Amino acid sequence: MPIRRRSIVIAGAAALTVLGATLVASTPATAADPPYERILNGTFDTEREPWWVSGTTPNTVVDGKLCAQVPAGTVNPWDSMIGQDDVPLEQGQPYTLKFDASASKPIQFKAVLQQQGPPHGTVMNKTVTAGTAMQSFSFTANSPVTDTHGQMSFQAGGAKEAYTLCLDNISVTGGIVPPGGVRDFGSPVRVNQLGYLPSGPHRATYVTDATTPLVWTLVDSGNKTVASGKTAPYGPDALSGDSVQLIDFGAYKRSGTGFTLVVGDDVSEPFDIAKNLYTALRQDSLEYFYNNRSGIPIEAKYVGDAWARAAGHVGVAPNKGDISVPCLPGTCDYSLDVRGGWYDAGDHGKYVVNGALAAWQLLDLYEESDRNVALKIPENENRIPDVLDEAKWQIDFLLRMQVPTGQPLAGMVHHKIHDVAWTGMALAPAADPQQRYLYPPSTAATLNVAAIGARCARVYARWDRALAARCLSAAQTAWKAAEQHPAIYAPDGGVGGGAYDDVKVTDEFSWAAAELFAATGKASYKKRITTVLKASDGFSWQETGGLADLALARAAWRLPIIERLKLIHRISTVADSYLSDLRSQGYANPYKPADGKYVWGSNSGTANNAMILAIAADLTGRASYKTAALESLDYLLGRNALNQSYVTGYGERNSHNQHHRFWSHSLNPAYPSPYPGSLAGGANSGLQDPVAQRNLVGCAPAKCYIDEIGSYSTNEVAVNWNSALAWLTTYADES
Repeated sequence: MPIRRRSIVIAGAAALTVLGATLVASTPATAADPPYERILNGTFDTEREPWWVSGTTPNTVVDGKLCAQVPAGTVNPWDSMIGQDDVPLEQGQPYTLKFDASASKPIQFKAVLQQQGPPHGTVMNKTVTAGTAMQSFSFTANSPVTDTHGQMSFQAGGAKEAYTLCLDNISVTGGIVPPGGVRDFGSPVRVNQLGYLPSGPHRATYVTDATTPLVWTLVDSGNKTVASGKTAPYGPDALSGDSVQLIDFGAYKRSGTGFTLVVGDDVSEPFDIAKNLYTALRQDSLEYFYNNRSGIPIEAKYVGDAWARAAGHVGVAPNKGDISVPCLPGTCDYSLDVRGGWYDAGDHGKYVVNGALAAWQLLDLYEESDRNVALKIPENENRIPDVLDEAKWQIDFLLRMQVPTGQPLAGMVHHKIHDVAWTGMALAPAADPQQRYLYPPSTAATLNVAAIGARCARVYARWDRALAARCLSAAQTAWKAAEQHPAIYAPDGGVGGGAYDDVKVTDEFSWAAAELFAATGKASYKKRITTVLKASDGFSWQETGGLADLALARAAWRLPIIERLKLIHRISTVADSYLSDLRSQGYANPYKPADGKYVWGSNSGTANNAMILAIAADLTGRASYKTAALESLDYLLGRNALNQSYVTGYGERNSHNQHHRFWSHSLNPAYPSPYPGSLAGGANSGLQDPVAQRNLVGCAPAKCYIDEIGSYSTNEVAVNWNSALAWLTTYADES
């Protein structure tokens, strides 16, 4: 799962823009008593976040105060800023700003509460005079706008001489809407808002306190009742906090559009029943990757005018480019050409460990699939299946991250490449001005390249022998390098990119060994396979041990019959556990955290577990596994505690404000919304971003999600999440 993301302003006040959002007020419409606090961490007791500071302005938290070293020589007040985003504002409501400030010498600065971007509707813009002793200030003004993306900033640029500005006890109170507003989950009849396959499961969930069966009806687009039955009381659903009943309308097999399920006066969102239901989503979820390519123009003839953009990080100003990227100072003395690949999670970083998993999942999708789907990508007229063309774009990048011969740690793989600091939003890749660095090699990244290189060698042998040979050579070199350096770990933390830290690599060794054995048949690799698939772990970028069994399942012919049978038993045992988890929840989901807390990217857990169910169905022929894999899509597409389709463009209530630098329409109308088929991260009990912390306090685990662009911990996208969605929708489309 991607780690925490910070939004750092690197330019002026015009760097961020906004699209207004509607706030829903509770009644009565009077000011809160006590007034609602709109600022997070205004006392700086332990840290700075979620406050950001301009890149021109070094800063630190000292004795519970945020102190910034304001530079001399800037021109505009906004050239040196301290700020906090996503402050909710309500038109006509009064807001009171209070704060303490001092400076190393008497100075003036501005305290500004306004929209984050154009039209910059301003609540207050006050000139403040501060001296060397800490003083308290207070201002009150009415808001001229309603917007969830307000910004509180202290603008100190334009100084002729450098000085230190310290702030403390910052507070903005006002408004009549409580933090998080009044959440409206829509109809209590929860369905897959895309629809159902005629031959697949047809199940829904009804939120109700009733304890006896209720009558449901299935109504077609002409308002005709075509089926009816009784709900099955279920009771409390622990992870959502809802009391629910279940609906099964699987006896109705006819195709059509615009169906609704009705219980009493409650009507579901509309849905279809169709054999080709997942065809478009399958294609869109795969075209997500072309949209997030680095180093190539994203052309309108493939994606449409709204999503077209210039190539990112090819060395055209203001980009520094990825064609000759130096190492982080003090770590090595060379540069590498690491162009290409996919941007990770809406930012401009490129990471080996989750990028390799995403590429692996596309290669596995190819082996799972019965047919090629034509994608709208530049390579779509060659003889190679398009999903392999797309995966190759990432694989080429991964191979470029390998330390060259003659250098210390030759054969190891750099963990990641990204900017020196977090870029702001909204920002197209081609407009990123920051210096980019290669970060040190890690054993985990090296073994990821060994694994994906081996899978590449086996899969592309039929289509591109030169690539297959290059992949196998890189994989074997990486394996040897990892054996020589088995404990080089990526550090936690960092600025400008995700850490993707991992201090346990026995699982990566085992996965790489399994893939190399599958590619070569060498017993020396087979002896190094030490992990098996476990229900408690599943698989993810950080836990890859289970991928060893999934790799062997694609090359089971290399195993003696007894070992093959044991492999099938292990995978089906895990599938049994996920099937039980799905059946034990009011909103059927094969992901069920043992501690009752959803993690960052929980939706990828749903999709990955469903993938294991589907593979178990292939291996055993058990219909229950296939049914559960298909029913998992119901959860992702609306049959959940939020009545939310987590996939952009699919379902009446679909996520469309995911955290992404370029797909940032909700911040700047000049930029597009996310491309259709983009999967949001989903519910996350950790609430690691300010928007979630402000709006989701006290949420039930399955409801810890908000479709706001600033909520990176619940609403981010990532390549290894969309690869899971692409795999699962491919399976559904061919079912």
